[in-house]
Amino acid sequence: MGQDQQKAIAKNIRFDKERMYVTLTDGREIGVPLEWLPKLRNATAKQKKNWRLIGGGKGIHWMDLDEDLSVPALLK
Repeated sequence: MGQDQQKAIAKNIRFDKERMYVTLTDGREIGVPLEWLPKLRNATAKQKKNWRLIGGGKGIHWMDLDEDLSVPALLK
């Protein structure tokens, strides 16, 4: 895993109609097409908002969807 991936710590996420944006503690923002994330693409706005950071910001968990994403993996 590259050094940039190891330092990828999330502090916030937001959505628009087509993407999920993850803001990292170092100021970077990752935009991920929802087409790549079927559970989130099909989720309601309420379900998308019900998330929490896990692993000290290295992961994101959606309780309603039983979905987990690795933040470093989003940089691949």
